Amino acid sequence: MSDLNQETIKKLTELCRIDCSDEECSSILMDLRKILDYIEQLKEIDTTDVPACDHVLEMVNVMREDEVAALLDRDTFLANAPAHIGGMVKVPPVLHN
Repeated sequence: MSDLNQETIKKLTELCRIDCSDEECSSILMDLRKILDYIEQLKEIDTTDVPACDHVLEMVNVMREDEVAALLDRDTFLANAPAHIGGMVKVPPVLHN
């Protein structure tokens, strides 16, 4: 992005609806230029014989096995709820009209 300048940053902040001062825009511009320069450096590295990898470290399943345990009876469960009605836990409304 050779045409990366103050006007470009202003346009991007408007599109993203981010309110930035001139100082912040200048800082963002310098940071983006550093990032783009770094990417250009990475493009110079010869990776022809390097196999592609999805992860740097081997991924293993760290989740525990599901185990069926003793369940709470309804009255004990509802006693722990902050509010309940008709045998169900009452929660605040999520969707409003």
